[in-house]
Amino acid sequence: MGTYNLPRNVKGEGRILFIFTGKSMLYTAIGATVGFVLFYLPLSALGLMMIGIIIAAVFALIGFLIGTMKMPNIAKFKFTQTTGGENIDDIIRRAIKFRTKGRKIYIYKEENKNG
Repeated sequence: MGTYNLPRNVKGEGRILFIFTGKSMLYTAIGATVGFVLFYLPLSALGLMMIGIIIAAVFALIGFLIGTMKMPNIAKFKFTQTTGGENIDDIIRRAIKFRTKGRKIYIYKEENKNG
């Protein structure tokens, strides 16, 4: 009698609380931290507790979306044609590097030695 490997559904095993991956949890925590800083500094002094909590939740949602979503591929826009399917955090990181490096992009071209 032979042994057979049964395929398992392993999608979702690396997730925390069913919706968070490690990266999305990190970005959500960073967004929530920014939101709570904005909440505690100006809004809690004014007594606007509910607005501060809403702002913190919105920043946490923005962090979650940056950590999980991919750029859609929309044929109408050139920007989305070139970046379609890439993670949004990678696009943001590349844009920041582009701005800090003096707006220069270095492309390394491999040459064909056979002709």
